[in-house]
Amino acid sequence: MIPYTVNIKLAARTLTGTLNLQNKTAVDWGWQGLIAQGCHSSILIIDPKTSQTIQVLERHKANVVKVKWSRENYYHNLSSPYCLRLASGDASGKIIVWDVVSGTAHCEIQEHSKPIQDLEWLWNQDVSRDLLLAVHPPNYIVLWNGDTGTKLWKKSYAENILSFSFDPFDPSNMALLTSEGIVFITDFSHSKPPGSAGKKVYIASPHASPAHTKPAPTVAPPPTGAKKALNKVKVLITNEKPTAESVTLNDCLQLSYLPSKRNHMLLLYPREILILDLELSQTVGVVAIERSGVPFIQVIPCAQRDALYCLHENGCITLRVCRSTAALEDGSVATDPEQSAQELVYDLRSQCDAIRVTKTVRPYRMVICPINENSAALMVSDGRVMLWELKAFTGRATANPSSGLSPLYSPVSFCGAPLAPNQKHIQNLSLNSMIGQTLIAGEAPLPSSNQQEVQLKFLLTGLLSGLPLPPFAIRMCPPLTTKNINHYQPMLAVGTSNGSVLVYNLTSGLLHKELSVHSCEVRGIEWVSLTSFLSFATSSPNNMGVVRNELQHVDMPTGRCFAFRGERGNDEPPIEMIKVSHLKQYLVVVFRDKPLELWDIRTGTLLREMAKNFPTVTALEWSPSHNLKSLKKKQMAAREAMARQTVSDAEQNSVESSVISLLQDAESKSETTQAISAREHFVFTDTDGQVYHITVEGNTVKDGARIPPDGSMGSIACIAWKGDTLVLGDVDGNLNFWDLKARLSRGIPTHRGWVKKIRFAPGKGNQKLLVMYTDGAEVWDTKEVQMVSSMRIGRNVNYRVLDIDWCTSDKVVLASDDGCIRVLEMAMKSASYRMDEQDLTDSVWCPYLLLPRAALTLKAFLLLQPWSGTFTMDITQVDYSEKDEIKGLIQEQLNSLSNDMKCVLQDPELSLLQRCLLVSRLFGDESDLHFWTVASHYLQSFAQAHHLSVEGEIQSELAQQSPQNHLDICHDMLCESSYFQKFQLDRVHLQEVKRTSYEHTKKCADQLLLLGQTDRAVQLLLETSADNPSYYCDSLKACLVTTITSSGPSQSTIKLVATNMIANGKLAEGVQLLCLIDKAADACRYLQTYGEWNRAAWLAKVRLNPAESSDVLKRWAEHLCSPQVNQKSKAILVLLSLGCFYKVGEMLHSTRHFDSAALFIEACLKYGVMEANEFAHKLIETAFLDYARLLRSLGLREGAALWASRAGTAGEQLLEDLFKGEGAGHEVAIDSDEAKVTTDSS
Repeated sequence: MIPYTVNIKLAARTLTGTLNLQNKTAVDWGWQGLIAQGCHSSILIIDPKTSQTIQVLERHKANVVKVKWSRENYYHNLSSPYCLRLASGDASGKIIVWDVVSGTAHCEIQEHSKPIQDLEWLWNQDVSRDLLLAVHPPNYIVLWNGDTGTKLWKKSYAENILSFSFDPFDPSNMALLTSEGIVFITDFSHSKPPGSAGKKVYIASPHASPAHTKPAPTVAPPPTGAKKALNKVKVLITNEKPTAESVTLNDCLQLSYLPSKRNHMLLLYPREILILDLELSQTVGVVAIERSGVPFIQVIPCAQRDALYCLHENGCITLRVCRSTAALEDGSVATDPEQSAQELVYDLRSQCDAIRVTKTVRPYRMVICPINENSAALMVSDGRVMLWELKAFTGRATANPSSGLSPLYSPVSFCGAPLAPNQKHIQNLSLNSMIGQTLIAGEAPLPSSNQQEVQLKFLLTGLLSGLPLPPFAIRMCPPLTTKNINHYQPMLAVGTSNGSVLVYNLTSGLLHKELSVHSCEVRGIEWVSLTSFLSFATSSPNNMGVVRNELQHVDMPTGRCFAFRGERGNDEPPIEMIKVSHLKQYLVVVFRDKPLELWDIRTGTLLREMAKNFPTVTALEWSPSHNLKSLKKKQMAAREAMARQTVSDAEQNSVESSVISLLQDAESKSETTQAISAREHFVFTDTDGQVYHITVEGNTVKDGARIPPDGSMGSIACIAWKGDTLVLGDVDGNLNFWDLKARLSRGIPTHRGWVKKIRFAPGKGNQKLLVMYTDGAEVWDTKEVQMVSSMRIGRNVNYRVLDIDWCTSDKVVLASDDGCIRVLEMAMKSASYRMDEQDLTDSVWCPYLLLPRAALTLKAFLLLQPWSGTFTMDITQVDYSEKDEIKGLIQEQLNSLSNDMKCVLQDPELSLLQRCLLVSRLFGDESDLHFWTVASHYLQSFAQAHHLSVEGEIQSELAQQSPQNHLDICHDMLCESSYFQKFQLDRVHLQEVKRTSYEHTKKCADQLLLLGQTDRAVQLLLETSADNPSYYCDSLKACLVTTITSSGPSQSTIKLVATNMIANGKLAEGVQLLCLIDKAADACRYLQTYGEWNRAAWLAKVRLNPAESSDVLKRWAEHLCSPQVNQKSKAILVLLSLGCFYKVGEMLHSTRHFDSAALFIEACLKYGVMEANEFAHKLIETAFLDYARLLRSLGLREGAALWASRAGTAGEQLLEDLFKGEGAGHEVAIDSDEAKVTTDSS
């Protein structure tokens, strides 16, 4: 019986090592939950949860400089499935779009031959998911179709473009970071290149600012240090080109829009982060490092909370969270009241440990999980990937109160709904489930009794390490045979330059053991059994030309390691090679200028040290022939005779069985007591090319025949011998094949220079030969004497081969100078492998690895719990007609979920909305996550309001909900108007404090007028100095604002003036006037007529009553649905925020989002917010019926029956079909593109 099956077929794979400097920016963490990282010309796909490399993509010829996962911001069904798509750009300007699961390329794109500067998939329109924007140096941006590789448009700019950033709130805005400053583009569209050259702003370097010296606050602090820094920073952004000396200091490392609030951007400098408000183009916050602090390399802003992940030069990751601007009631914490009101402050809340930085080891980049924003991965230049997770610890704060940080509180809800009393939940699910919302000015904080304080800590949860720096010496363990099949493990030993030996298990590609064996570079390794090996290392020679030789015997299971040659090894010529005989009995050690030594491995004794006049050895090989079999036969015969003598004649009849048992007994005894010494031979060549033949038996050594040199061969460099074939390779690239049986020799010139190494493939009768040259390798078939495959540096690969070996009878393993070790097919074409052929140690949760249909089934299985009344994580308990193989794969995915997650998913307290949110998080489904977040929030708030109004309370209660209960501001226009207003006022207040020029003041005044803050606006208008050309105009405006009365004539006059202004192109001024006379609804209509939809929505939210505002936003939603805009997904969210639930259900159904439609309508019915009229009734029936059909097409008959039974009369027909003769039902496949229902009998 075999204890476990051995995977003899090894997958082709790449073991990667240190990164190249060009790989620095090539890393991305996708919504799919995986990390992609460039390593030289390969791309690693890493699963951060189990910290394993699950795929290596090989096709690039140059170093990979950028990788980007496609976004999952679209509805998933069979025609647009969950799939792993990745775009990568290399240093030669090539972009490849990958299908990661199969390891193949969708398309290859080439425009110029310089390194790609930046890449991004367009995620913000419903038209196409295939659009890829790339920066081709020096100054082009090109939009590609990433599926077909066609170029849609190309645009050039005046300066060199370093990177770009899209505005997450408005797809038509983007910013380019150029060598001189920033270019803002406001008309970006996928259909045509931007028309204008963009608005250029220059950055004066903040180096001048002494932001690093914050003085101790004195009684009345003069404006020094940090205050002065702010004053300097205020003039950072200018429209004029700054003077030459300040331009040279443009060392802005990065620019990014903040995804947590609209119109904010961050600029990163080595010692500070600037937060800009783009409406005023001015700095509203600075995060500066003290003089002794460690500079920044990179910063990633979060969306769920206003927080920044910062990476420092010592590899430390810090999390900074924006301080709440709510006025602090008790004056205890506010140490510097002026400061707290004056700018956005980001407080350091957590930091992880730094790494040891050396010349070769430095942090490169960090990425954070886009779904949950609570885990970060750090890429280190030596190939390590460190996975840090942010954990929240509740309880009383242990921090010293003098630090002046207000405490963070954990939210009291889970997955968008308040926690039920005994509901299971996962606190560390995501950033917004760990820390509550930051309060803004004008909000009353919740009573702290029902909130828990949280502390945040980083924990290291995973570490991947790569190979050390080359050179390597590699050797595969002895091959698989019928005798060792029960316990065979394919181990590869890798000797490194620092003296350690790494042993990899090639089934999984994981490091099995790292053994510190030597004190200098390992030169060679030879296995002496499946679990032990000999390795040798030589120190660098001293001035006498002698070295210290180390030859160690290592036993792998125990790690025991001893010097095989005892005390020998100091001050002698270096060892050139060691060769172990086929039966692992003897060892030959060859030195450079010293006769060879012959050792007995079994006893560890020196058999012979050759005489001084022994010829110099250039190449040596043991013969595969030996006399072990005949020896064993002789021994068996002798034992048999012994056994027969001991059997008496009386027991003659049972002789056979007893003889056998005696024999086995004798054999087992003899094997333990005395080892047979079989006779073995080796051949070697001297400097003249003469071949010597030497026989070893026990401790006798005999010299055999000598064969004179072949005239056509140069100095012999290596020999290989298998069966009756002997192959010699020389320094000139000739191979000589000897057929010993037929006594023929045949020389082949390969014209490839020095033959470094030749090795025969393992396996009986397998006569393939692997040859290594200085510039590559070849595989030869020695039977036919012809080349099978070849690789050469510069022709088909861009790395140099350092060492070679066979790892199975049909796969070779190559170590190369790019620090990688590759297991390749015999054809030596480096290729990616299919992920499903992988033999992973830990199973990975990633629904994207499943077939499209299976992934959708898995999603439905999780969403529709409980199944026939029971919560289960076992797919076999559900009526699901599908191949067992696919069922098994789905079950594997379910098993790989964490126990916490399984508990929560099987918790009866988890509501339908919470389940939808949780599943979209698990799948990394961006569009679903947005939809369910907004839906769950508004369904609950409208249900609450409905409930209150039914009980005779006034509707306005909706506006006065607890502050905890509003949508995060990252949803921008979708937030409640009351909260949105507070946020905008807070922002204007900040802008007002930070304004520096007349321009800024004017913008602030305009904004205040729109917000209805007339008194404050008048003050600002009166600040205009007399020598300003607008002085008169502003003064009159101030008078107008203060004297506006609601008398009819003045109103009509102002309205007339406003409409004339708008008609003559002064839109903003006209709108302002209309707002003064409380005609904001008209103002919104004008704005919409002139295409300023976002502005109109903003104004409606801050100025109009709910009914008027709702009208404006509904018109906006209609506009978003129009074919030329085509942003139905956004329109659905807008309608949700208005409580138009029937319309949302209808739209979801008409856009064929059948599962979302049915589940959403179900949730509406549960919360009682859908009016039960005949229209609604009809919609409910059709939606449920279509969902039932979809479930049937996925094979989930039980689920289909449940939904069909709730779909009225139409559902009955489907039910009949489902259970008519069990198997003879019709399959209904729903084709989402053509909206046609095809029926085929199964």
